[in-house]
Amino acid sequence: FFLPSIASPIAMLSSLVVASTAFTGPVTRAPVPARSAVRMAEFSESVPFLVKPSKLGKGMTGDVGFDPLYLSDIMDLKWLREAELKHGRVAMFACLGWMTTSTGFHPLIDALGIPAGATPLEDAGNIPYQAWTQIAFFIGAAEVFTGYLKKNPSYKPGDLLGASEYMDADDKGWQRYQLAELNNGRLAMFGIMGLIAESAIFGHPLLGLKEGGF
Repeated sequence: FFLPSIASPIAMLSSLVVASTAFTGPVTRAPVPARSAVRMAEFSESVPFLVKPSKLGKGMTGDVGFDPLYLSDIMDLKWLREAELKHGRVAMFACLGWMTTSTGFHPLIDALGIPAGATPLEDAGNIPYQAWTQIAFFIGAAEVFTGYLKKNPSYKPGDLLGASEYMDADDKGWQRYQLAELNNGRLAMFGIMGLIAESAIFGHPLLGLKEGGF
């Protein structure tokens, strides 16, 4: 005889719950954004602890996201690539010249009667200002020529001879050539800085060798 007295309040409570849900409608959950929709910070491939600069990673040859100073965010990317190519090319010639003169071979300064120094760094100091003026004039002429080439809408950074206009941009061989030039130029820039530092600090022409000795 206790069952009716217990069941009655339960039935009343259930009817109230059902009635209240009739006015509130079905409960819906806020949609959870997909993982791909959540924008995560993308890190540099070459410097994993730094966020990748926004202008890099767009398919440019040799682009590995290396820009720890984020210069590409405030400067023109094509101008930076051209500067990198020019400095790399000069550094490759500098390394070649440094190794050549370190063996004691000085055809130009010998012909001009300039005394050879103990290191290529001393040789550079013995060159008269007239020669340095010619070098500066040549650099300026090259920059003026480059500025003229940039007026062409199809100009590619560093392509002074216009070779890119005759090559297929998707050709694997052409891409390997461009990447090889970039990587060798980057290595040469570090290499010539090391050679200059060694010469200035230790007085060695090349890797501790005496002049004329391989």
